[in-house]
Amino acid sequence: MSELKRVVLVDDHQMFRTGVKAELGGGVEIVGEAGDVDEAVSVIRATTPDVVLLDVHLPGGGGIEVLRRLNGVVPSRFLALSVSDAAEDVIGVVRGGARGYVTKTISGPELTDAIGRVADGDAVFSPRLAGFVLDAFAATDVPAVDPELDQITQRERDVLRLIARGYAYKEIAKELFISVKTVETHVSSVLRKLQLSNRHELSRWAAARRLV
Repeated sequence: MSELKRVVLVDDHQMFRTGVKAELGGGVEIVGEAGDVDEAVSVIRATTPDVVLLDVHLPGGGGIEVLRRLNGVVPSRFLALSVSDAAEDVIGVVRGGARGYVTKTISGPELTDAIGRVADGDAVFSPRLAGFVLDAFAATDVPAVDPELDQITQRERDVLRLIARGYAYKEIAKELFISVKTVETHVSSVLRKLQLSNRHELSRWAAARRLV
């Protein structure tokens, strides 16, 4: 029997969170809850769940701010669960790094299935919303293959993303739970691979590839 997926539930309405937990029943393990951005970031970092059920509209900057602060920093995957079916909300959180988007009309069994699929690496969308995403990304001119990006490891990308956001080495070390020396080693490796000279060039390179 497979282990239950560990889930953090982020929504600013306590009654809704209670309802979701009841609907999910014993299908997942709820390891934390949060009602705003700061609380969500703290709980997710403390519990590192398999999946974060994330509302789009939250006090403190919304679901996009949670994604901005945590995507690539924790191994958790994010599934938006929102009353909104607006195209800009769907596209915004997907660009931010969410693996899927479902509306609050979803049933308990369907949500349990969606959580499992996202945890396993699939992308999951309510049927009507998938078209928004396909249309948005079909119109985006992104090269299918980027040889420079392909040679950088996932951990190097994590470091690079934080450098591009202006983090100091000490802050990066704290965010990624590694030593400052390890951060320096990753930066040196990326500079060598990309044949760049300094962190400012790295930041421009990362921004050009939307890694920020």
